[in-house]
Amino acid sequence: MSTSSERAARTETELQEMAKDHLWMHFARQSVMTEGPGVPIITKGEGHHIWDSQGKKYIDGLSGLFVVAAGHGRKRLAQAAAKQAEQLAFFPIWSYAHPAAIELADRIASYAPGDLNKVFFSTGGGEAVETAFKLAKYYWKLQGQPTKHKVISRAVAYHGTPQGALAITGIPAMKSMFEPVTPGGFRVPNTNFYRAAEMGGPTESLEEFGVWAADRIEEMIQFEGPDTVAAVFLEPVQNSGGCFPPPPGYFQRVREICDKYDVLLVSDEVICAFGRVGHMFACDAYGYKPDMITFAKAVTSGYSPLGGTVVSDKIYEPFAHGDTAFYHGYTFGGHPVSAAVALENLDIFEEEGLLARVKENSPIFRSELEKLTDLPIVGDVRGDGYFFGIELVKDKSTKETFNDDEAERLLRGFLSKALFDAGLYCRADDRGDPVIQLAPPLTIGPAEFTEIEQILRSVLTEASNQL
Repeated sequence: MSTSSERAARTETELQEMAKDHLWMHFARQSVMTEGPGVPIITKGEGHHIWDSQGKKYIDGLSGLFVVAAGHGRKRLAQAAAKQAEQLAFFPIWSYAHPAAIELADRIASYAPGDLNKVFFSTGGGEAVETAFKLAKYYWKLQGQPTKHKVISRAVAYHGTPQGALAITGIPAMKSMFEPVTPGGFRVPNTNFYRAAEMGGPTESLEEFGVWAADRIEEMIQFEGPDTVAAVFLEPVQNSGGCFPPPPGYFQRVREICDKYDVLLVSDEVICAFGRVGHMFACDAYGYKPDMITFAKAVTSGYSPLGGTVVSDKIYEPFAHGDTAFYHGYTFGGHPVSAAVALENLDIFEEEGLLARVKENSPIFRSELEKLTDLPIVGDVRGDGYFFGIELVKDKSTKETFNDDEAERLLRGFLSKALFDAGLYCRADDRGDPVIQLAPPLTIGPAEFTEIEQILRSVLTEASNQL
């Protein structure tokens, strides 16, 4: 056993040795610790910066993991957590309630569109998606349509790691080792207009491509049978693959299709909700009303774990009467401390006008990043709000991408470390074609955009030279 003062005095060597002996990192090759030089250890955050255990400072270009929307080091969020923990540190919302969860459910419902008035809390995004999946299947059983159990999502889309959410995830390489996963997941093309030709879609008009992509959902519903499809799960801006925004009219067409075939539309906003694209809920940015919304991450800016599923009155109605219950929940769902932090976090959003800040600055951020298209390795810059992807290519004129070995050398062998060494924490991702992703805290502005572009330019120029 060690005291708090002893823990604070740990050396870099001691921490690395303890990590090597006992810490299993998520989504990571453990060989970086067991066979390599060790893992970067982050010890402090303030605003849009983080520091490692050796005192080096970095721009947090990913908000931790699309999470720290209000920035690091917010004392009032820590104080809100401490105050709630002193009063009521924990109580479940299994047949009971507490004021923090009640207040937060009311607050979130006030932001949600239309009749999405009920909030089912969880502790993270995967659980929120799992909740929506189970609820969709149960809802149709209660409607006397028990064969409606299948779900449709998009190619390369990530929706979480629980067995149900994994069935919705559209990345085969993340699923093969866990087969058989929950059955019933089916895939349609995503909205990567840059790769429209490869998907067989129209390439001349973004609007036509959007209608084509939406119509592939109708095609899949028809192929599987409308009486077997429960829901369609879509992110407003698809994260995995590199920030695919929806073409104009895409979600309006999807809503029409879902209504036509009596299929629920779930807006997976685990990343996009709470300011990432300049709205509390991103469905409002693109003008559609889903039947459910999943959220997590930025609702607390990461100061305490929380997720949830916002549900329409239509879906809730069968559970409002008699002895029908949704036998599903999580010990820490709607945790008092997390709910109190979320309320304070949302106060910050409103007091500091973070949504308006994103809307105002997003075009500046985009134009700064688009300067990088003069580099031979940069094929496309896309995204929305404070959420952008930079697709890297081997041949710009043909859009030829890198093969697996080349992507391995480029992303893991060079780019990830080079960007971090240059002072920028972001994501170099190969779940699809190689991309660099950026999703900084919503507190940054034009000066930081320029700094980010300069770091990217330097490192990507070096990458081009190496290639």
